[in-house]
Amino acid sequence: MKCHICGGNLASAVTDLPFKVGENSIVIVKSLSVLQCRNCQEYLIKDPVMERLDKILKKAGAKAELEVVRFAA
Repeated sequence: MKCHICGGNLASAVTDLPFKVGENSIVIVKSLSVLQCRNCQEYLIKDPVMERLDKILKKAGAKAELEVVRFAA
């Protein structure tokens, strides 16, 4: 698969990513499976992973300023 930014090759990777879920709330998801460009480091989240990620983010505490959760494969 090719990167939509630079045209480089995407490779499977596991990374930690931050997501803003509220005005003042950020959730860091650890060990998230992505496809990452070897050239520019842009990433793509596959649909099945995104569906699970949406559920995780909806459950995250919007009252917490920062929350860290592990994405268990």
